[in-house]
Amino acid sequence: MSLRIVVCVKYVPDAAGDRQFADDHTVDRDEADGLLSELDEYAVEQALQIADDADDAEITVLTVGPEDAKDALRKALSMGADKAVHVEDDDLHGTDVAGTSLVLAKAVEKTGYDLVVCGMASTDGAMGVLPAMLAERLGVPQVTLLSEVSVEDGTVKGRRDGDAATEHLEASLPAVVSVTDQSGEARYPSFKGIMAAKKKPVESLDLSDLDIDADEVGLDGAWTAVDAVAERPARTQGTIVKDEGEGGKQLAAYLAEQKFI
Repeated sequence: MSLRIVVCVKYVPDAAGDRQFADDHTVDRDEADGLLSELDEYAVEQALQIADDADDAEITVLTVGPEDAKDALRKALSMGADKAVHVEDDDLHGTDVAGTSLVLAKAVEKTGYDLVVCGMASTDGAMGVLPAMLAERLGVPQVTLLSEVSVEDGTVKGRRDGDAATEHLEASLPAVVSVTDQSGEARYPSFKGIMAAKKKPVESLDLSDLDIDADEVGLDGAWTAVDAVAERPARTQGTIVKDEGEGGKQLAAYLAEQKFI
């Protein structure tokens, strides 16, 4: 029987670009360039490696987001995933991690799965709790923050590297895992992969397809709220110390005044 792997990926604003907030305190995604979250590229890579070692495996990449989120799916498909699922609905605007975990869980169940692979966190929200919330909603084990992961005989195994110790963990499938940026560099899409991705199926779903009410997601259904936002202050000119023989002393005095030394 084919091993069904679902990789959850996120379309995030480019951290190197300019980002603005809309009037409702959400990120104005129309004004921000986006891309596949770098940390999710590691999840795609680990899924591909697991599939390479399996006798028969199929990888589905899944995202929740606006129309432009398809760009994240295309990147994952060009890396080697087999098909994609895109959940898009206007009522999802402003959904927090709790609502996102609900949508992902419903979509994963509808797609069918044996193993769900996630990145350790998103590069915009950086909360890192979604894999655990997803596993709880699915009612399956979670093995998170793995530097190494493999699947054998219906069991997922992994290594978690901490500051003081290394843990070797395993769980029976179906399960949810998350991988860190230490799990191995993600491959670059080849030209052949990019061309092949254009022919791979992308299924579109909305809230009605997943039997989710609009009031369970979006800003109204969010468990968290942003009360206020402010732009980062413009950078001001720093203090210039001219060295006319006493530069070292002036620099030391300035650092001491700022409590750096």
